[in-house]
Amino acid sequence: MSSVDSGFTARPAPDTSTRGTRGEQLVQDELGTTFRADRFHARQMCTHLNPAMIEFVERMEMVFIGTSAADGTCDVSLRAGPPGFVHVFDADLVGYPEYQGNGVMASLGNIVENPHVGLFMADFVTDLIGLHVNGSADIVPDDEVRLAHPDLPEERVRGRRAERWVLVHVEEAYIHCRKHIPHMVPVDRDRAWGTDNPERKGGDYFGVAAERGFPH
Repeated sequence: MSSVDSGFTARPAPDTSTRGTRGEQLVQDELGTTFRADRFHARQMCTHLNPAMIEFVERMEMVFIGTSAADGTCDVSLRAGPPGFVHVFDADLVGYPEYQGNGVMASLGNIVENPHVGLFMADFVTDLIGLHVNGSADIVPDDEVRLAHPDLPEERVRGRRAERWVLVHVEEAYIHCRKHIPHMVPVDRDRAWGTDNPERKGGDYFGVAAERGFPH
C-alpha cells in the first residue's frame, strides 16, 4: 500500500485551462455543449476547496467513493460517520477513515492499482446540494495520520476504530446542482459497530448465499 510522509506533501495542481478530459471534449463537441462546459469550468471548477466547500465537507455524514482498477474495472462504495469524519487537512487535501468491513478491500485494492478517485457528498436534508471532489489517493495507517495530526478527534463509538485513512489530493472540486437531489429526513438508529454477526450486518438480504446453498 502506498503512503506519504508525515507532512502530507501536496501534489502539483492539474491544468484547468482545458474543458475536462479528451473524452469529455469529444462528447461536448459532438453534442454541442462546448459553450456550456467552458462556462461551467470558468465559473465553478476549482483545483482546491474554497472556504464554503470546506464548511460543507466538515458537516457531511456520508461520502460516495468511485474507484477503478488498472484495467478500468470500477467500484462505487459508501462511507459514513459523524459530521466531520471526512477530514479537511488542507484546502487541497482531504481524508476519510477506513474501518473493518467485509474484507474484500474493493476500494483500497483499486487505489493500489490506480490512485485516481472520485468523491461525492450531498446534503439531502437542508441545502439539497452536492459536491464532487476528484483527485489522487494515498493509503496511510491511522497511527501515522494521527502522529502528523494529533488534533484529529478520537473515535467516539465503541468497537469502531479506524485502521487506516485514504488521503485524497484534490485536483477538481465542483458543485452538483440541486434539481435532482432528493429531500430526505434523518432519523436516529441503533448501529452495531464492530460486529461480525451476519444478521446485525444485514444478513443475506438479497438471498445470494441461500441461492448458493450456504446455511443461514
